[in-house]
Amino acid sequence: MKNLVFLFLATISMQAQTVLIADGNFIGGRGYCEPSISINPKNPDNIVAGAVLNGFFYSEDGGATWYADTLVSSFGVWGDPVLISDTAGHHYYLHLSDPTGENWSSTEILDRIVIQKSEDGGKTWSNGSYTGMAHPKDQDKHWAVVDPNSNAIYITWTQFDKYGSEIIEDESNIMFSKSVDGGESWSEAIRINEIAGNCLDGDSTTEGAVPAVGPDGTIYVTWANQSKLFFDKSTDGGETWMDQDQVIAEQSGGWDIEIPGVQRANGMPVTVCDTAGNLFVNWVDDRNGNYDVWYIRSTDGGANWSEAKRINSDTGKADQFFTWMCVDPVSNYLYAVFYDRRGLEGNNTHVYMARSTDSGETWEDFQITEDSFRTNPMVFFGDYNHISAYGGRVRPIFTLIRRFRMGVYTHLYEEQDQEN
Repeated sequence: MKNLVFLFLATISMQAQTVLIADGNFIGGRGYCEPSISINPKNPDNIVAGAVLNGFFYSEDGGATWYADTLVSSFGVWGDPVLISDTAGHHYYLHLSDPTGENWSSTEILDRIVIQKSEDGGKTWSNGSYTGMAHPKDQDKHWAVVDPNSNAIYITWTQFDKYGSEIIEDESNIMFSKSVDGGESWSEAIRINEIAGNCLDGDSTTEGAVPAVGPDGTIYVTWANQSKLFFDKSTDGGETWMDQDQVIAEQSGGWDIEIPGVQRANGMPVTVCDTAGNLFVNWVDDRNGNYDVWYIRSTDGGANWSEAKRINSDTGKADQFFTWMCVDPVSNYLYAVFYDRRGLEGNNTHVYMARSTDSGETWEDFQITEDSFRTNPMVFFGDYNHISAYGGRVRPIFTLIRRFRMGVYTHLYEEQDQEN
């Protein structure tokens, strides 16, 4: 493991609570993007984060100060970072694998999902284990969740028979795997969807599978395909799944969306479940003629769903995009983070947060970036942001462009500060 290479300090004020975690020059290089973040439930002052391509970061003071380094593994590290934590305070960093370092130019690439573990608050990481290897198929766009009752880890992702293939027989499918021993070993990956997608990485590709766990251990998954949101669940730890995919919402315009000034963007769904068993699915679509942030709720394990409700409060034609939702398991408050262009011109963009204290019945949203930033269509901006909450501590993580440097930031939001 390399020595820690740099330390970021942030000056916190009542007016400005947004903190730089790490940034880099994207001119002739690669800035940080596609960030993920997780608060340690055993010690909420300890927070870990990751960003493309292979950055990891940890904080021991609630996110005011960050240490940073580069993640390494003999299996290769190739982006799509996902950070989760179990109830023992262990952190897991999930990512794609590219043993050759050749990205999409070789058949020996993106061949598995790698899971690395930290038992010391994110300072050091194991070499990792892996799941989903099915060479020469490509494994992509994974997410994971920990069952707090058992600390079992569940992963879902998209498997491409051949990424980018126009051959109709080549499919994309949603896969599932689990670990019941702290990430040491993984079950054989199984397909859980009934309706396959194509391999073109667009609206007719099955993507955006994010798992959630209910208080009774039921596993829930939603993904996007063919301008619809599909839902599935397992009541036996992922051994068996529903016989038929359930369509729970229409997604106007599909998940592959076009935002001016952004190289590529998506409105893929995010699924969360609170400790009362209420399910929520959050996504973006253009049903009102512009892109808004939406959610639906189920109070009966996914058998029935509410009508879609908008989370962002503006009623104009400004776009909102790259949403992510989480639930604080202590309070059951819901939080979302997204980009927002209300009141701005051109490609200028702010970051907003939203919160609901009544299981999604009502929402309030508010701007968390003091200054707007301008997206650059020539630069890969990533595919997602993220947010984590525990015990009133809420930490969104997002990408900003400042003075030709692209970096990841968090915002120091404490629920008790809002109540005082």
